[in-house]
Amino acid sequence: MTHILNQVSGMKKLFIQMILPLLAVVLASSLFTAPALATGVYQIPNLTAGDSTWVLDEGDVISRINEGTISSKFDELAKQTGKEVRFVTVHRLDYGETPESFAQALFKKWFPTAEAQANQTLLVLVTVTNGTAIITGQDVKSTLTDAIAKSVVEETLAAPLRDGNKYNQAFLDASDRLVTVISGQPDPGPPQIVDKVQVEGTFKKAEETDKGNATAWVVGLLIAATIIPMATYYIYLAVQPSSEG
Repeated sequence: MTHILNQVSGMKKLFIQMILPLLAVVLASSLFTAPALATGVYQIPNLTAGDSTWVLDEGDVISRINEGTISSKFDELAKQTGKEVRFVTVHRLDYGETPESFAQALFKKWFPTAEAQANQTLLVLVTVTNGTAIITGQDVKSTLTDAIAKSVVEETLAAPLRDGNKYNQAFLDASDRLVTVISGQPDPGPPQIVDKVQVEGTFKKAEETDKGNATAWVVGLLIAATIIPMATYYIYLAVQPSSEG
């Protein structure tokens, strides 16, 4: 009988040694993984007017070649006109944040005074929803009016995104139009939209990918909800003194 009890006790100890690391992983994932996917203004590096950083691709959707092309255009624009344009992409925002509120907060963080803001343009894209926002300084509005700025994000930038999430094309088109207008040249206007008959989609949209991530989270939480109570019950039994002791 003593031998059997020793075997049971040994199995309990082995079970505890196996289940505790699993519990630690599940709890750590639940607590820290989700917040890490979101980006807040406080996580964006600081810069000031005159800084040579023109593209901050936190969403990782612009190729290095195109990022260099866009940066060169904006650098030349700044030298010729004194007007500065910056693109920022992020994957997901903090809870309750919108592209507009994020852009406003980042604009004020980078350019805290009216003087610093005057010649600035900031365009923000959130890749998980393809939400956009653009903020312009007072001195930029003489050429880049609010109506044109709105058209840039809602038409020039948005058209390639609707056509299969073509991020590189979207930012190249937006940068060309912004540089042209801010330089004082006539506005070329938004791209001509050609209606296409969609036969069959082969790529997931951003929102579909997000739904897939949400499903994975639900499944993970259901598994955790099953494992944790069972593990807690067995641990409770393991630490109780034997009634025959």
